[in-house]
Amino acid sequence: MPNQFGDKLSQAFEKSGQLCVGIDPHSHLLRTWGLNDSPLGLREFALRVVEAASGLVSAVKPQVSFFERFGARGFEVLAEVTQFAHSEGLIVIVDAKRGDIGTTMEAYFEAWFGEHSGFYADAITTSPYLGLGATTRAFGKWAEEGKGFYSLVATSNIEGESVQLAQTNGRTLAADQFEQLIQLNQGAHGPIGSFGAVLGATVDLDSFGVAEKRGKVPVLAPGFGAQGAKLTDAKAIFGGMAGAVSYSVSRSILEAGANDLPSAIKRANSELTDGLTK
Repeated sequence: MPNQFGDKLSQAFEKSGQLCVGIDPHSHLLRTWGLNDSPLGLREFALRVVEAASGLVSAVKPQVSFFERFGARGFEVLAEVTQFAHSEGLIVIVDAKRGDIGTTMEAYFEAWFGEHSGFYADAITTSPYLGLGATTRAFGKWAEEGKGFYSLVATSNIEGESVQLAQTNGRTLAADQFEQLIQLNQGAHGPIGSFGAVLGATVDLDSFGVAEKRGKVPVLAPGFGAQGAKLTDAKAIFGGMAGAVSYSVSRSILEAGANDLPSAIKRANSELTDGLTK
């Protein structure tokens, strides 16, 4: 199957490395940048992040909630930002965490991948807790059109542990979800497939039962920088799956401000290179 999401991701890794810049326009960050906490401030912030990231990283990850808080005008900005990021050659991972069943989930995918939606996304984050099968059935044609998704598997928030560490089929639910993703990616002709996992960088992957798993699962790894994980420990954290990971940083570089953002991204890239080679 040509032009799979995993193929696009692999090519982007080879060209621009594995760093992913989160676009998280918190109200305090807008103020730190000297911008109004408004749709206009949101637009300037997000577009300048994309400009700074272009040519330096493989992907950007806009967090939908910070756009959605401005309602329809925020979604207009998000549409413009995602289209601009795509035009700059960046992989666009929309952090939407959608999850439902049947036609409702089909509509969510149409909203983010459909030609009439106004948004652009190469992949979105999804929540599997109505059943991973419900997500994959709704995903259907989108894999053939080069789209991907990252299902929440092991997240760094303490509240998630009671669910993700629950036992099913003799293993944690997180491990069970990851095993299903491995199976879904078996047909990928490249080293990375289209069906991904979100694995928090601050999570003890051993305790979640996913540390030794590999397969062709693309991984989205938040938690670097402000949340405590270090890019210099990238390979130590992810081991054999390190080559399939998009290492996401946001607040720790966004706080550098508009003028120093390119330098902050370059420093993060240098740290990640050290972390993957040592």
